[in-house]
Amino acid sequence: MKTLTPAEAALAVPVHPDRPLLIVDVDEVLAHFMRGFETFVARHGFEMRIDRFALFQNIYRAGENDSIDMATGKQLFDDFFEHGADDLQPVDGAAAALARLAGEMSVVILTNAPDHGRSARMGWLETHGLHYPMIINSGLKGPVVRDLAARTGRAVGFIDDLLPNLESVAEDAPDVVRFQMIADDRLRPYAPTAPERHLWADDWAAMEPLIQRRLLG
Repeated sequence: MKTLTPAEAALAVPVHPDRPLLIVDVDEVLAHFMRGFETFVARHGFEMRIDRFALFQNIYRAGENDSIDMATGKQLFDDFFEHGADDLQPVDGAAAALARLAGEMSVVILTNAPDHGRSARMGWLETHGLHYPMIINSGLKGPVVRDLAARTGRAVGFIDDLLPNLESVAEDAPDVVRFQMIADDRLRPYAPTAPERHLWADDWAAMEPLIQRRLLG
């Protein structure tokens, strides 16, 4: 079966033209990525010390003072999507909130992950009751969100943890309502945010009514 590019997938996934559309990231929005990745690297002799909003710069060899180099980090990341990406804990309330929202709008999962992690990511979503079409992306998400948003005449929302993705959507699809969430409370104090441009919620108890007001109100 041919693997669709993100642009092709944006035209192929189900989007109802007369319903609002919600586009949702996975890591730190639906899944506790940092905690899962922390468990994975620990099995390989590394430890995570979160003191900045970063990935590889928070990972150290046990007992060392310098964080790992980029090449080591990328290898661990790739290995994680081969052997550990199905072992993430879901964010509390995410599946139930999306199920309720999906009764009133289309939902599409847009996740940045290596292509070899596609099967594991799809399996994880299915395991945790997140039965929505998924697009695997690489790089900034603005172009894909723009293409998805063009397929409905109703309001569109986008949730992500990373400010660069939110800014990318603001540039490429400025009418899309942008929401930021970071599920790991250890990361939140270090996270770049712009609450005057992108709406913030700590958890799904706060996110769900925010989405309802902005997309359905």
